[in-house]
Amino acid sequence: MYDFKIKLAEKIINISALYLETRYFCQDYLSNETADFSIKIEKTDIDSERIKSAQEDEKQGISTRHFSDAYLETLAVYRKIATIMPRYDVLLFHGSVIAVDEKGYLFTAPSGTGKSTHTRLWMEKFKEHAYMVNDDKPLLKIGETVIAYGTPWDGKHHLSKNTSVPLQGICILHQAKENHIERIDESEALVAIMQQIYHPIDDSQAYLQTLKLTDKLLKSVPLYKMGCNISQEAVELAYKTMKSIDLNKIRKGKN
Repeated sequence: MYDFKIKLAEKIINISALYLETRYFCQDYLSNETADFSIKIEKTDIDSERIKSAQEDEKQGISTRHFSDAYLETLAVYRKIATIMPRYDVLLFHGSVIAVDEKGYLFTAPSGTGKSTHTRLWMEKFKEHAYMVNDDKPLLKIGETVIAYGTPWDGKHHLSKNTSVPLQGICILHQAKENHIERIDESEALVAIMQQIYHPIDDSQAYLQTLKLTDKLLKSVPLYKMGCNISQEAVELAYKTMKSIDLNKIRKGKN
């Protein structure tokens, strides 16, 4: 076993891994602080990830992909972390978080919609004022404010930073010929948001806490839906709209 500690969302996690590659995968998040909790990977965890991957391929109608045990271990590690994190008011969210002037903007959409391309255009527009917090699976700490954290699990382009930013808004994207964006309420956003949050269904306590945190998330952050094409005009519209909201009024129920 390979033992090491990482820091995610202000929590220190001791990991006992079967493969040294997992430590290398997490190298930007290594820590020497006292652990808040520990996880240990068994061969059965890797076997389970292989089954889940094959089931997902079948669901999408594609040929079964074959991954190394070392890669599947990284998935098993994050699954175990994500199952424990709700007790610390932290959720795993599938989406892209980009920071502009130290405020985070989270974009989510079904795979293939173009959210990563959209956030790439943000990087091109804002240049040194922007950076990618995480392009695939950030952690969100749900408190008086919602804080988005980078993680090593950052998508196929490996775009992330070991940092955190307050979340200014969540935007659900879909493709459209003409760009348009509007605020939506909790009920309209619920299904789309629920689909992008990891639900630890094998742990009833963690699952119930996840539902509570999801409800709090929907009440704490401005929610949007946006139809967009892949253009700088879409970026300008999204930024102008989402930047303008006063989060203090949101928290007081005045906006």
